[in-house]
Amino acid sequence: MPQDESALASIARARKTPGVALDDVRGQPDMRRLRAYRLDRVRQQLKKADVAGCLLFDPINIRYATGNRNMAVWTLHNAARYCFVATEGPVVLFDYYASRHLSEGLETIDERRSAISWFFFGGGPNYRDKCKRWAAEIADLVTAHGGGNRRLAFDHCDVTGVKALAELGVEVVEGQEPLEYAREIKSDDELACMGAAISVCEAGMARMQEALVPGITENQLWAKLHETNIAMGGEWIETRLLASGGRTNPWFQECSDRVIRAGELVSYDTDLIGPFGYCADISRAHYCGNGRPSDEQRRLYRLAWEQIQHNISILRAGIGYREYAEMAWNIPNSCVANRYGSLLHGVGLCDEWPKVTHLDTLLENNDDGVLEAGMTVCVESYIGEEGGNEGVKLEEQVYIGEDGIELLSTYPFDENLLGREV
Repeated sequence: MPQDESALASIARARKTPGVALDDVRGQPDMRRLRAYRLDRVRQQLKKADVAGCLLFDPINIRYATGNRNMAVWTLHNAARYCFVATEGPVVLFDYYASRHLSEGLETIDERRSAISWFFFGGGPNYRDKCKRWAAEIADLVTAHGGGNRRLAFDHCDVTGVKALAELGVEVVEGQEPLEYAREIKSDDELACMGAAISVCEAGMARMQEALVPGITENQLWAKLHETNIAMGGEWIETRLLASGGRTNPWFQECSDRVIRAGELVSYDTDLIGPFGYCADISRAHYCGNGRPSDEQRRLYRLAWEQIQHNISILRAGIGYREYAEMAWNIPNSCVANRYGSLLHGVGLCDEWPKVTHLDTLLENNDDGVLEAGMTVCVESYIGEEGGNEGVKLEEQVYIGEDGIELLSTYPFDENLLGREV
């Protein structure tokens, strides 16, 4: 039986209704205000860099500048979409074929065009000719909106593209630096988005801990976090950093089909991109089974916990990177070889600047920066003896405010491993 026109209209409307988590309603982030804040941050940095604008390929940078997303993981390695942001002028999104409708209604985007996919997979053997057409279109935008400035910042650009633009008088300059500096300072709306991501992440962590019984594999345990994230509106997870038993030392071994046994430690690092595209980067370690952890397991866990607690306690707005590294917790000599590479790093839509390393490696990275109010950072610890059997990974997510710090991650530490009887 045919449906009447009003019923069809209702069905069509329902099919276009966004999820509740994406609505601007009371108690949720003001997404329009958030987008305006982020785009303004980008343009402030472009002015400092003295460029006509930037061309962004990294989907995370495009998301930050415009609020728009489309196949983020795929476009991390396929340059199938890009966005021109004029320092003073329009934002032009070049989206993947037949995808321009995905940015309809976004006030941050002034014009939508189809991207020219000149990378080899998109262009094949004729990619150089496609690249010339791409470069001509970008050069026209620089001419129209650069005010005579021919410098254009790129977060990524292949050699062929750089040469094609140079032939048209466009100077390609570093673009990731201004974007990293733009993303350093978080607004209240960003903190609300991050809080939603952390809530989802910690729900997944709870399900992982509940499922941690002898006989489960590392992959099966890790899948609990993925399932929770996707089911609750999250997006993806950047790594697979979960290991058990002897695979916990050294760190950076990704999860496998290894069966977890009773009496072993399990350590993991979430690296989760949750709702609104914000990152929850939290690490914990747990003991598998109902027995009592060994004295060595407790010792390792306690050391990692002490490092985290001390390094959080010295956080404050205005402290320099070098001063922070000098005041950081002293890692036992037997654990230095396996230590985590940084003391802390920024976090937003992913791991971000700043990055503060250990004192002996600070100079080769950056030793003259200052931690500022409005930054969100992750404080890191990995404790594992060189040549030892197991290791412990812990990490907390923290907001640095004008008047102090706020712990954003809330998942409890393992009291049994801390050696405090419960």
